[in-house]
Amino acid sequence: MTDSGLSSILTADARGNWVRLRTLTSLRWLAVAGQSVAVIVADQWLDIRLPLELCAITISASVCFNIAAHLVHPAEKRLSESGTVASLCFDLFQIAALLMLTGGLTNPFALLILVPVTISASALRLRSTIGLGALVIGLIPLMAFVHLPLEQVDGTEISPPSLLVYGFAAALAIGVLFFSLYARRVAVEGFKMSEALGATQLALAREQRLSAIGGIAAAVAHEMGTPLATIKLVAGELARELEDDHELYDDVQLIRSEADRCGRIMADLSEGARDDAHIRHALVSAVIEEASKPHRSRIGKLIMRINGVVHGTAEIEEPTIPRRPEVIHGLRNLIQNAADFARSTVWVDIDADATSLRIAIGDDGPGFPAELIPVLGEPFIRSRSRLIGERRARAMTGMGLGVFIACTLLQRTGARVSFANGSDARTRAAKPVGDPELARPPGAIVELVWPVAEMVASRNDVRGPLGENMRFSETPA
Repeated sequence: MTDSGLSSILTADARGNWVRLRTLTSLRWLAVAGQSVAVIVADQWLDIRLPLELCAITISASVCFNIAAHLVHPAEKRLSESGTVASLCFDLFQIAALLMLTGGLTNPFALLILVPVTISASALRLRSTIGLGALVIGLIPLMAFVHLPLEQVDGTEISPPSLLVYGFAAALAIGVLFFSLYARRVAVEGFKMSEALGATQLALAREQRLSAIGGIAAAVAHEMGTPLATIKLVAGELARELEDDHELYDDVQLIRSEADRCGRIMADLSEGARDDAHIRHALVSAVIEEASKPHRSRIGKLIMRINGVVHGTAEIEEPTIPRRPEVIHGLRNLIQNAADFARSTVWVDIDADATSLRIAIGDDGPGFPAELIPVLGEPFIRSRSRLIGERRARAMTGMGLGVFIACTLLQRTGARVSFANGSDARTRAAKPVGDPELARPPGAIVELVWPVAEMVASRNDVRGPLGENMRFSETPA
């Protein structure tokens, strides 16, 4: 879990062992080419006197390092964090040495000394980045005072004003901090988002596997009903023919009892899976009931209202929606959160019109902390204790990833997700009343809105029922 502010940059860690050797060697070959071109252009076209032999030795050191790395390790090897740090330290000293041979901080290419620490901030852990950053900041004044000056071929020294050099040194030091924090913020957020999306995919895959298992069970239950009934029918006829042959009669009775047993197993499978697999669309109330089923034991009272009418109290037309794993799992997560924080009651309001389908899930708990509402739906959020208090901070811990998974899955189906509290001014259009079946949820409210074209199934899309299997009890003996 991580905050979204500065503390997350300083405390969160991305993986430090995912950098490939090929990546660093490719960048180093690019640096060798760039350094060589810069030295040649400065010497041949800009008439700047450079120690070409020393520059060549310094650049050759990078070439030798790359060749040695390829000989010792395969190109696709993923370096350990210490290996990556060692490689970046070599690059840092190589760049610093070349800059000290070519004017130090008076060389405009001194900015390249920020590259190794920026790579570290993007790919390594905090302690490695701090070490490399401290090394860069230590090398900056060294390059400012210990370097060979740039000279033209006529001996004229190219020397900017001291104030400009000192300002450039300060800018580089600040740049180390700024680029490191910026790169680390992007890297940490990307890594956490990757983890959260991975968890979302696992959740969806699990829901799809459960749906597939239900489909197999329903198909078996449906298709095996008639053969089992036929077996029992034939066994009954054989039993009447073999009443005098006790040994064969017992075998036939065993066949009948085993057929009955298979029938009961098929009935159990069919009861829990037929609707889940064979009907791809269902009434919205049935989808809500399926999503809430694992958590009903923890909910004191679940009130489902369709266009303001409590479900089950009157006949009311309700929309039919696809029974997609994303919808069921997303609703299940949101209902679970409502059950976790509700005191006694959870409300599910379903409103449908010609343009949209709205499902709002509310509870009578304490509601969302106001400062969390803008960031709900992001992965790995954590309330700061100083903002909402220790008790509520502990209560809210763990909401980030579950809500993120639910939002991601539901948004994939076209839903627009929003969060509010029943006590907010903008949700206080009607005051709560004593009867919970008429009351507005006073706690947290999660609202889902789909366009009708995205979610509500037309009559042509809905398959009719499959019909009942033959009952074993009605099979002739």
